[in-house]
Amino acid sequence: MAFVKTKVEELPESRVRLDVEVPEEDVAHAFEHAASDMAESLRVPGFRSGKAPVPVVIARVGREAVWQEALRGHLDSWFWSAAETSGIHPVASPEVEFEDLPDDGGTFKFSATVAVMPKPEVADWTTLEVPFAEAEVPAEAVDAELDRLRETVAELAPVDDRPVQEGDTVVLDILGEGVPPQRDYVTEVGADRLVNEIDDALPGMQRGDTKTVAIQGAESPLSVDVTVKEVKEKVLPEIDDELARSASEFETLEELRSEIESRLLEQLTEELEIRFREAAVDALANASEVETVEPLVERRTAELWSGIARSLQMRGISTETYLTMTGQSADEVVARLRAEAEQSIARELVLDAAADKVGVEVSDEEIDELIRSQSEEGDDVEESKRLLQENGGYERIRADLRLKKALDEIVAGVKRIPVELAAARDKLWTPEKEKEGTKMNIWTPGSEETR
Repeated sequence: MAFVKTKVEELPESRVRLDVEVPEEDVAHAFEHAASDMAESLRVPGFRSGKAPVPVVIARVGREAVWQEALRGHLDSWFWSAAETSGIHPVASPEVEFEDLPDDGGTFKFSATVAVMPKPEVADWTTLEVPFAEAEVPAEAVDAELDRLRETVAELAPVDDRPVQEGDTVVLDILGEGVPPQRDYVTEVGADRLVNEIDDALPGMQRGDTKTVAIQGAESPLSVDVTVKEVKEKVLPEIDDELARSASEFETLEELRSEIESRLLEQLTEELEIRFREAAVDALANASEVETVEPLVERRTAELWSGIARSLQMRGISTETYLTMTGQSADEVVARLRAEAEQSIARELVLDAAADKVGVEVSDEEIDELIRSQSEEGDDVEESKRLLQENGGYERIRADLRLKKALDEIVAGVKRIPVELAAARDKLWTPEKEKEGTKMNIWTPGSEETR
């Protein structure tokens, strides 16, 4: 879809009016798509069912009928594209108005009035205390990296004189009704690449053994036959200078350990900063009591689930197979995505309100600089910029930078306190906690991250 041009007018009572202009190519596509759909159910003498050419369909039903069908099928997507480009959060279906049906070879203009999420009253974030963990790399983490490095250069030796044990590499056939057949499937036992029921059944089996295992399908239990065809064990090298020379560009183990520690420290520092930024905006959202609306959460949840489905489809995996092999139900996945959707919407709303509060603006020069910095050598920067302007990406970058700058303000303003202090305070009982319940969770480095 090309860039839908939009003008936004704020109205009283948390409503906005969008004046939208749909590009010529999208209008033409909608018309042709509607005519093709109508041809599917139209019987025209001399043509097979559903095969009548577009001009014949138009002659039979009239251009106005085709345009009416085109608008019924595309107005909704045009509206939501305009809403996304404009950065608004509709909470209901819009009231759409337009003067005339589209003309052949022209753009189409319509207006949409819709209720939007009311902007929250943003709390004073300079009063908020947010736990912050200093990056520290324990020796055990470096040892674990060295162990992983050993495994990358380990040899696999066949095993015939003992049962399968955790850490072995096995070749399996997995067959059963309701499950896509997997032959010569290679996996490491205990590496969480299979559903727990199959992974747990492998230790103790011998080469050539077959075992029937019950697993949980998307709707009901399923039985699969698991056959062990080959068993191999890892032969790990010693952790010494020879390992450093064979698995890296370093000559000594000391040099390798130092490089691993520096790399882990950099990664951990970056990860902790990302988590702190998330914790800061979540703390502000809690303090501002941001409210989300059901239709918006449902739509965002559906978008997240569609994204997963598209990703699976690109890899040739059906959603049913994904659910079966991960041991999840569709309801469990949707519940998790719903929580992510609610959190992401709350973050966007509070950041948008904070940006308004401090008067954040993003210039064209800032966007152009970002495009240049992310372009590779040899790219035509001006052409990239033109394409982004045409498809709406330029304004989406502006909106993203605006929220990022607002988050920068919040992160710079909140008070960073040690994680240990936050944990100690969290254990203390106060009358306020009795009233508030457990609405706000204090983030710690070990807590589960939802992003």
